[in-house]
Parts: sequence; structure tokens; C-alpha cells
Amino acid sequence: MKVIIIGGGWAGCSAALEAVKLGAEVELYERTDLLLGVGNVGGIMRNNGRYTAAEELINLGAGDFIRIMDSIAIHKNIDFPEHKHAWLCDIGKAEPIVRRYLIECGVKIFLQSRTIDVNMEGNKIKSLVLFNKDIVTGDVFVETTGSTGSMPNCVKYGNGCVMCTLRCPSFGARVSISSKAGVNDLVGERANGMKGAMSGSCEFPRESLSKDIIKELEKNGVVVIPIPKEDIHLEKLEQKVCQQYATLEFAENIILLDTGRVKLMTSHYPLDKLRKIKGLENVVYIDPLVGGNGNSIRYLCAAPRYNSMQVNGVENLFCGGEKSGFFVGHTEAMTTGTLAGYNAVQYLEKKPLLELPRELATGDIIAYANDKVKEGKMSERYTFSGAEYFERMKDLGLYSINNDEIRSRVKKLNLTNVFSKQCKN
Repeated sequence: MKVIIIGGGWAGCSAALEAVKLGAEVELYERTDLLLGVGNVGGIMRNNGRYTAAEELINLGAGDFIRIMDSIAIHKNIDFPEHKHAWLCDIGKAEPIVRRYLIECGVKIFLQSRTIDVNMEGNKIKSLVLFNKDIVTGDVFVETTGSTGSMPNCVKYGNGCVMCTLRCPSFGARVSISSKAGVNDLVGERANGMKGAMSGSCEFPRESLSKDIIKELEKNGVVVIPIPKEDIHLEKLEQKVCQQYATLEFAENIILLDTGRVKLMTSHYPLDKLRKIKGLENVVYIDPLVGGNGNSIRYLCAAPRYNSMQVNGVENLFCGGEKSGFFVGHTEAMTTGTLAGYNAVQYLEKKPLLELPRELATGDIIAYANDKVKEGKMSERYTFSGAEYFERMKDLGLYSINNDEIRSRVKKLNLTNVFSKQCKN
């Protein structure tokens, strides 16, 4: 019973963890030399509806990575514009912890192992082809390759390769496994109809900011600095992946968050203009390296799928993360990836596939995103933390920060620990 995971971001790691907890032999193939993908430059947890989703995952038995992120939180229950009770995590610490955890749980990890093709047998994937022509066989496959880049797409739909954390020039382009298997992938759009969307934040090293700004960040977790009127560009909001951070306050202010490194909550900002702002006179970008000019382009490739995360048209292929729809965030990736890993094993054991009920935020977001895609809505992004979906959570009464209420909700649906308990004590 062999499960193959293609892509080692938060979704792929979650799928791998879930499958190995259920007793499968699991191999994870990652294109780069690091797990977590774009998650290496994240770090925002439990803000707005993500709190609800995190607690649902814990009660569903998929809280391992939530607990890891909680353990490296620098700031807890902070507010920043449009966002409440956020936990800001020292994201640079996450990858080695997650990697060790997966290995200790029994996942076999293959880094710098880019998948470039598939071999089919009818409507099933028989094997994968790696960049070096090695063949990888498996019984079921989970694609979590994401939707970002590669370089030609970032040139065509953005401002060129900005040398982001995915490092395509060094490790090669993302390849869509679903497309190689004959599936017509979905392509996201911006409000203006242009394909894809631009990643919504950048990072600075702490030492490049003034002592006063660092002091305030260490105390409060957030710093808000008004942008000079002549440098306010509202049109940038339309480009952003992160619609929850595409409000007026994010266009009119420099918003900095302390995630170990310092996160700038805008897609890009010219370096010479940044350095005119008090406290930022010496600032430099570390992700993307060309954050003064642009950012990576995402949501260029999602697989049509069922709410069980099984890909339409390929019997033994499941998907998670951005590959499974236009989702934004670590928590969202953990949700979709865990379900994909669970159902991959269910499929192998010839058991019914699980669809999380819409009485849970984690189930509703998966189904709602699918509904919208079927309606042809390709410019919406789905996140527990803001924009349209968070409003939906509130309207439906799904949003809660009451742990007992969330626990009871999962229990009433007979889903407590459905994803099994922690891999380790």
C-alpha cells in the first residue's frame, strides 16, 4: 500500500503525515532542497477564521502541524488591520522541525527530485518520471505541486522572475502532474481578467530596520507606518493573491509583522521609495530578492476535483493545497492536504471516500470553492482569514473562537479524531 506525494509544501507534508499515520508506505518527492514551499515565507496563523479551522483540525485528529506552529509562535492573539487574534510564528524554524517530524513518523523524503512526467494505464497513473529519468511506482498519488511560476509565467503575467523562495532557476520548473495525466487544469484570474495573481507579501532581514521599529515589533508584533500620499497606488490591490490583505488600509500604510524575519504586507514596493521612510533607510529584501519590482505569480494551475480531493478523470490521483483550488494560507493547505492523504488511503483500502461536512468550516470551504469554480468564478480566493469566505463563515455561524463550541461541533458530527491521533507522543 504505497502512497506517493508530489510536492512538499504544507499540503504535501499534511497528506504524507496523514497517510503514514494510517499505516501506508509513504514517499514524498520535492523539487527543491526544502519542504514547505511558499510556506517558508508565511508565519501567520489563527487570524480571523483560521482560529476556527485550526481548532477543527485539532479535534479532527490532524493537529500535529498546528501544534508545531503554536510552539514557535512569537506573538499570540495580536490584532492588525482587518485581522484579529493572530499568532505570528518564527517561520524560519518550521521547516527543519516539520522535516524531522515526518521522518520520525516514517515518511521517506526525496529532495531535489523534480517530477516531469507520468506513465498511465487507462485512467490510472502507473508511475512518475523524475528529472533524471528515474521511475517512481506507487498505488495512489497525491499532487500538491502548487500553482506558482515558473519563470516564463512570472515573466508573462508578472514583472519577471523575482528570485523568490521557490528558486526555479536552480531547481527547475513546477510540472503539473494532473495535466500530464490528461486533465485540463483550471487557471485563476485577477479582477481585470489577467491570468494568475501576485503573491501578497515580502520579507526583510531584521538587521536592516531601525532599532526603534524592531523594538516596537518585538513588543507588539506589528508596526503600521502611513505611506506618503504620492506613493499610494490602489491598483496594486487588484494584483494580490491575498484578498484578505487587499483592503484600503494595506494600500495606505506600510504594515510590518514580526514573523522572525520582518514581513511587509504588500506584493512589492520600490526600494528607493521604501528607504525614504523613517526607520527603513537601510532596508533590503530577502524574499523575494527583487521585491522592489514585483512578486511571484500564483494560481496558474489547479486541478478540477471532487470534494473528496480526488481529481476528476484520474482514478488514483488526489490533490491538495493550491493545486486543489484557489486557496490561500498554511491552514488551508493543511486542511486540503490532510483530507487528500486520508482519502488516498481510503481509496487503497476500497473504503468510502470522506467529504468533510459543510457544518464545519474546513468542510464548507472545500465545497464552496468547488461550487464557485463550477460557476466560472476564477478570480476569487478562498481563505478562512478574510475576504469573501470569512464573511461567509460569519454569516453561517461557522466562525468561533470558543474551543468548547468547536470541539462539540466536531463531536456531534462523529468526526472526533477521524484523521487519527498524533503520530508521536
